[in-house]
Amino acid sequence: MLKHTSKAKSSRLSGSGNASAVMISHIRELAESLSSCLDSELQAEAANLRTEFARSVKQYAPELLVAGTALAVEALRRAHQIQLYDVQLQAVLNLAQGRIAQMQTGEGKTFVAIATATHLAIAGRGVHVMTPNAYLAERDCEKAGPVLQQLNMTVGLTPEQGETEAKTDAYDCDVTYGTGHEFGFDYLRDQLTLRREASAGLGMRLLQDLHRPGPGQRSTMQRGLIYAVVDEADSVMIDDAGSPLVLSMGMHGPAPDLDAHVAAMHVAEVLIEDTDFRHERSTGQLALTEAGMDRCYQNDIAVPASVLLRPWTSYVEQALRAKYIFRRDVHYVVTEDEVRIVDETTGRIFEDRSWQDGLHQAIEAREQLLVTPEKESLAQISRQRFFRLYQNLCGMTGTAIGCEQEFKHVYRCDVAEIPLRVPSQRQILPTRYFASLDAKHAAIVQQVLQLHGTGQPILVGTQSISDSEAIARLLDDVGISYQLLNGLQTVEEAKIVSAAGKRNAVTISTNLAGRGTDISVDEDVLKLGGLHVIVAECQLSSRMDRQLVGRCARQGNPGTAQTFVSAEDTLVARFGSWLADAIVREAGPDGEARADFSGALRRLQQAAEKQQFRGRVELLKKDMSRDNLFGVSSSK
Repeated sequence: MLKHTSKAKSSRLSGSGNASAVMISHIRELAESLSSCLDSELQAEAANLRTEFARSVKQYAPELLVAGTALAVEALRRAHQIQLYDVQLQAVLNLAQGRIAQMQTGEGKTFVAIATATHLAIAGRGVHVMTPNAYLAERDCEKAGPVLQQLNMTVGLTPEQGETEAKTDAYDCDVTYGTGHEFGFDYLRDQLTLRREASAGLGMRLLQDLHRPGPGQRSTMQRGLIYAVVDEADSVMIDDAGSPLVLSMGMHGPAPDLDAHVAAMHVAEVLIEDTDFRHERSTGQLALTEAGMDRCYQNDIAVPASVLLRPWTSYVEQALRAKYIFRRDVHYVVTEDEVRIVDETTGRIFEDRSWQDGLHQAIEAREQLLVTPEKESLAQISRQRFFRLYQNLCGMTGTAIGCEQEFKHVYRCDVAEIPLRVPSQRQILPTRYFASLDAKHAAIVQQVLQLHGTGQPILVGTQSISDSEAIARLLDDVGISYQLLNGLQTVEEAKIVSAAGKRNAVTISTNLAGRGTDISVDEDVLKLGGLHVIVAECQLSSRMDRQLVGRCARQGNPGTAQTFVSAEDTLVARFGSWLADAIVREAGPDGEARADFSGALRRLQQAAEKQQFRGRVELLKKDMSRDNLFGVSSSK
């Protein structure tokens, strides 16, 4: 064993009733001994430990965990002058052993991820650290750089849609940062490269080998899927997993079936619900009836048969979905005459994504924009299947509890709940219920007025851009200044979120815009009660509500949160029309129902979560039935 790690014998780390506490004690002891090392000596220790990793059959061996984590702790101390708390070390140990660690907001997850990645990187096989958005990847990569340099290791950032050479350089580093979806897209790009090589003739393969930069150089960007550390794991591995990763190629100019989409939109205007089509709002399913299919071919409808790329009725059904299901400034925005998708769970706006099977074109026709050609799918994979390819997968989030079964059965990851460093002082105020959206918004503005008069900062979390703008207009009417976020996940947005805890600050945020950004609260604000969070609408998943509430009362600070619900909210309208009727029935003249519907609301969210879970399971089953990533169905 190494010079400074001789105390970390496995015999001393096993047989304890509290193995984690024992290991943390040894990490502290070893890190203290490393603090007197010269930089060159610390780097030599890391090199020696890399040799130990290569020799060990069990890379989770306690002595290796202790030695690697101690080196990471000392590197963090030298680079950022910080000491990890015991709860952070507990999280690192759980991550290093392939678990999902639940750590509450503000408990220092960024440095936990850096310490874990540093420990795993000592093995020399490459570590991928995944974040929900590009801003966080870039920010955390910059923080990790000085830490890894202390141990003579490297860190890189895989740029979104970057050049192949830059990506290859990033993957050659000991630790690579990037968004979860970009790692998946790079994997698909590599699979396309391997497919082209496999289909090339013998002479062509020889030429390809001759043109490679040097002996042993690979043709792919990635050098394998070994270690993955996923930040905001519930967002990346569960919420985003409702849609597959699809690598596609687009064409320029108008769509060849433009006339079909325009004609289908005209037909959608005359079809009658429950007669020509059925719309199941709780599931989002919409389909033509037999009568509706007949109606699509009646004499008064000119079917553009010459331009059809799929059955005419499928164009009409997509036009109906564009008209009745997808809402502007909720599911998408129109920017620079382009339809851009909004992620419902995070509020992010995507500039380079499109819906499949003609839906994107149907929405363009609805918005009277240029109908663009459908993108050709080159390869695709479900996110679940992609993450399962990693030999060692772990992650952390503030809201893993409740998802234990999915993490276990889909990703083979247990969930470990990390305790708070200091007890929470958060106060959750009773949920308020309203008969209408207007009454709810008026009450929210009234509460903002009341609290703003005291100087207490307020963060209003909405489900959609349209709701954010509606509340913003009402605040304009009463003369309250505010900051409005739209989910672009930029540096500017992060700065706005970080200032949400300042005295007199009022911030309106679409869902979890700025997720991962620390909200600091000044001392004078703590005396006012800390940050107050308004949940302006319950999400389909209670986890998302808990994430928003978790923005206040961090690290033992005071803070308050309150949820507002209306009978017209998406959750209530889709999954509980009976609850909507009850709220309206109990509402007083001011539109507020002074009754407790929390049990019913919880059941609605559970029903929505089960439906979303079933959708993700079906997507994985469908993907696993393929023979490959290029859409060929299995014949087995």
